[in-house]
Amino acid sequence: MVMLVGAVEERHNDFTSYSPSVHIWEMEEKTITQRAGSGSRRDQARQLITDLETRGSQALPLFISCLEDTGQETLASLLRTSRQAAKQDPEAIRPLNLKPVELGPVSLKPKELRGVEQDPSRPSQGKLAPVVLGPEELWPAKLRPEVLRPEAPRPVDIGSGGFSEIRAQDRAKGNADLAYVLNADPCGHCLIINNVNFCHESGLRTRTGSSLDCERMQQRFHLLHFMVDVKCNLAAKQMVQALVELARRDHSALDCCVVVILSHGCQASHLQFPGAVYGMDGYPVSVERIVNIFNGTGCPSLGGKPKLFFIQACGGEQKDQGFEVASTSPEDRTPDSDPEPDATPFQEGPVTVDQPDAVSSLPTPSDILVSYSTFPGFVSWRDTKSGSWYIETLDSIFEQWAHCEDLQTLLLRVANAVSVKGVYKQIPGCFNFLRKKLFFKT
Repeated sequence: MVMLVGAVEERHNDFTSYSPSVHIWEMEEKTITQRAGSGSRRDQARQLITDLETRGSQALPLFISCLEDTGQETLASLLRTSRQAAKQDPEAIRPLNLKPVELGPVSLKPKELRGVEQDPSRPSQGKLAPVVLGPEELWPAKLRPEVLRPEAPRPVDIGSGGFSEIRAQDRAKGNADLAYVLNADPCGHCLIINNVNFCHESGLRTRTGSSLDCERMQQRFHLLHFMVDVKCNLAAKQMVQALVELARRDHSALDCCVVVILSHGCQASHLQFPGAVYGMDGYPVSVERIVNIFNGTGCPSLGGKPKLFFIQACGGEQKDQGFEVASTSPEDRTPDSDPEPDATPFQEGPVTVDQPDAVSSLPTPSDILVSYSTFPGFVSWRDTKSGSWYIETLDSIFEQWAHCEDLQTLLLRVANAVSVKGVYKQIPGCFNFLRKKLFFKT
């Protein structure tokens, strides 16, 4: 290396003035003088190689070729040997103060493009990436090609409750075209009718355990920012009256309305919504009549707003014994449980034939969801100690998932959880006429 530096010092004037084949990388006399007068001879030799390499991948080979053409075989041989050693150990010739040169827009002034370190707290203009001039082996590690490649996409959990679903739910929440806006606080009214005790003449048994269901729903909808009103043991006419009073209230400043009915039930003739619930006097009120109290005519201030009905009552007398599947649930009847149905015999009333024009003139239900505890025609099970399967599960699912999932998804979870309970089977369902997703205010 000492001989190399000496030869360079002797020949640098020839190098700087050599013929046209060298002009593409010709070094200024001032640069050579600075290199020759700074540092040890070893450092000078290293810096010469570095300067040549930074002028392009062919600069050093061309320089060596020119030396051979001019009879400088010894110097050419030393440079070729030094270049091979540099490839094997790039750290040996890495410059100590090599900094990236940031290329900016043409509109920037020359002063702004000088080697001034950028304040990391200030955003870069146009997301400019630093560019290092020179051979790849001299690049700082952070700028190597493997780092500059686009980042590989991360795996996404697409299962229920996964990251992609959460992001989709968040987007839907903020989009009034996809989800109902529930910004009012309180959000709306919630009426709970809980019929536990029935008159002797009705032949209906006391609904033991229903008070626990009522407490659960009262607390749950209070946490969901509803004004909750509870009415117990109402006769059929009193139930209708309470529902009409709720529908006639001014809901203009509110965003939603909820009705929860806990009672015995039965099948009933219907055009839109099946089933009926009993008043404490043993007279039924059809679910269809209950829902239609809140249609556009009966409750104009709830027009375009979601109206939700949760019915815990039997839909008939059939007991579903289920069917065999490959895997059985461990959730059979729990010890000390005492499930009983909320069913009474169905008595078909006089049948009248509706004309086509009469059917088509009925109000089209919109912004309505009716959630039934069981499939029409089947019994709905209630444990005398822990309450009904449906309400208990509904409360639990809302507690766990209402903060991030829409109502339809919540009800799917409820149906799945209830369907694996007990010896006799039960599956909740719903009639959904909502136009958008509904996210509760939590």
